[in-house]
Amino acid sequence: MNTQQLLEHYGSPAYIYDLAEVRAAYAALRQALPAESTLYYSLKANPHPAIVGELNRLGCQAEVSSVGELHSALTAGCAPERCLYTGPGKTLHEISYAFEQGTTCFSIDSPLDLRKVATVAQRMNTPAQVLLRVNPSESVPGLGLTMTGAPSQFGADADWIRRAPQEFAGGEWAQIVGFHIYMGTNIPRIETLLQTFAVATRLAVELADVLDIELQVVDLGGGFGHPFASSGERPDLSGLREPLEGLLDDWLPGWRDGRPHVAFESGRYLVGSCGTLGCTVQDVKESQGRPFVVLDSGIHHLGGMAGLRRVPRIGAELICADEAAADTPLHNAHIVGPLCTPLDHLAQGVDLPGLTPGTVVVVRNVGAYGLTGSLLGFLSREAPVEIVCDGEEIKEASQILLTRCAR
Repeated sequence: MNTQQLLEHYGSPAYIYDLAEVRAAYAALRQALPAESTLYYSLKANPHPAIVGELNRLGCQAEVSSVGELHSALTAGCAPERCLYTGPGKTLHEISYAFEQGTTCFSIDSPLDLRKVATVAQRMNTPAQVLLRVNPSESVPGLGLTMTGAPSQFGADADWIRRAPQEFAGGEWAQIVGFHIYMGTNIPRIETLLQTFAVATRLAVELADVLDIELQVVDLGGGFGHPFASSGERPDLSGLREPLEGLLDDWLPGWRDGRPHVAFESGRYLVGSCGTLGCTVQDVKESQGRPFVVLDSGIHHLGGMAGLRRVPRIGAELICADEAAADTPLHNAHIVGPLCTPLDHLAQGVDLPGLTPGTVVVVRNVGAYGLTGSLLGFLSREAPVEIVCDGEEIKEASQILLTRCAR
């Protein structure tokens, strides 16, 4: 079925995910990274169990930062002992839940975070392996979204660790075995990626000496970029592997034998291209000389997450239900959703082919931070159907339901 047929069968709007695209993206990234390294899939990009399960079968481990993400990973077949639990402000409840499920590897962001993990580990009589997340003092230009290298809730400042290493001393129940250094996201250039990895690698070596620990694991993060809600191909990272291996050889001479073990993370690069949002024009009207195209999907389904720091300008491919209307273009038009807020703009001031109610609008490259990064609960509107395909084969269709339960 094509997009229009899927919408007619399952309803509009709908997210359509293609597992064949997931496999292609995984192959491209895996080829760009050292064969000896671990690749984590960051579930925050898209926690759909079918996508997580496909990446798990391919060899990805799961990086999670909530009880819900860990539940999705386990539902999808991920081994709990191979999951990495990250994120600032972890509660005792969620740490306990992770231990109960068999997940005992954590990235911690502060001495208090470390003590919480140690407390639960001792109560469960199960030691934890801990990566200390570090916020480098050094920044790198060209990051799509800066995570560290600036004032940040993520990690402990490198200068804090240097100044007070005793505050980060692990113990019997929560041993620090390495570092987690993730500097930024959505980086399309190999040169910039190499800069972030160089900063992180040098810092890991230095801080291992400061803390007097054996460096067993270095998680260099990722930040591998990908177009969002617009046309475009995933960046070609085929030139990354050779200089990256050279960098690791220089600073971590035993890494090829797992001394230390090197890991990377990815979300958007692995799943960005697999997702398409199909929606339908409900109205076309003018206001003060400006055309407004009103869709049945808006920021509650796409790009409403405040952390994106922008209302995304979508690049829409149009499947016209009325071919005659396509000959009457719209100039300086706004594409909006159905929500009762003026913030519900998907694109502003764009030129479009002619549209009429019933026209299907297709937004590409929304497999990452699409539905999972949206204002899903706003106005209590239904979530779109999520359809999982593998090429031409439809594997499953489901819909998220938000329900209120007594506690």
